[in-house]
Amino acid sequence: MMNYQEIQPPDYLQDYVRYMWTLDNWGTNAVPTTLRPIVDGCPGLLFHQSEGGAFRQKDKELPNLFLYGQATQCAELTSGGKFRAIGVVLYPDALTSLFGFDADSMTDSCADLERVAQPPGLSLVERLVNTSAITAQTDVLASYLLSQIKRNQKEADRVTKYALSQIMASNGNISLKKLQEAVRLSERSLERRFKQCVGISPKLFARICRFQASLGQLRHNKYSKLSDIAFENDYADQSHFIRTFREFAGSSPYQFQKQSGNTAENFSLLT
Repeated sequence: MMNYQEIQPPDYLQDYVRYMWTLDNWGTNAVPTTLRPIVDGCPGLLFHQSEGGAFRQKDKELPNLFLYGQATQCAELTSGGKFRAIGVVLYPDALTSLFGFDADSMTDSCADLERVAQPPGLSLVERLVNTSAITAQTDVLASYLLSQIKRNQKEADRVTKYALSQIMASNGNISLKKLQEAVRLSERSLERRFKQCVGISPKLFARICRFQASLGQLRHNKYSKLSDIAFENDYADQSHFIRTFREFAGSSPYQFQKQSGNTAENFSLLT
């Protein structure tokens, strides 16, 4: 049986981390599993231990601890059997603030965290592997991120952060033209800053926010029929909503509801 848990970050990370999560599939009846990350507009990092070998994406073996950027479409990770995973979901613009590089360099990709930003001293992966309790492992990751804040000392771009807050507050249904006027930037200038700080364009980020709002309605059964979700989230019609859902979730809304283990906020589980 899989045990999923969400953890609020410590106060010193609340400007950078949305939440942390753990997924434990270390039971005696563990079977090969596919994790399907759902596009959520957030970068993050993932640590995993697996008895059946490393997580894989397609034919690629993934590092035990990797940093990932914005995703523009759904992907799949596979595990051969028993595993434990710990994730840190960052705010959309936190890659630049924490690690100092342009966010668009990580879009639709991931990198071995120890090669990108390894702290001095003992390997971070070794510290995590040698720590048995999940709560202690999340503490190790939190301490590492604090050290990155102190090391990088890069302030977030205020214009981008304001634009992000307005798009998220509107569930992606804000007029981007009015937003450009509010921040006094041309369409091209705002897009350039977004790609640097967030990794994707404001238009794509707004689409993802709209999808996430519709996903929340679907999860919590706050609708009578799918066309209600499409209408309330400003999709052209039900077909438009379903196409977008497939793009970002990897399945139709109906299939998503039927999948086992859809308790995690940012991915579905296929066993």
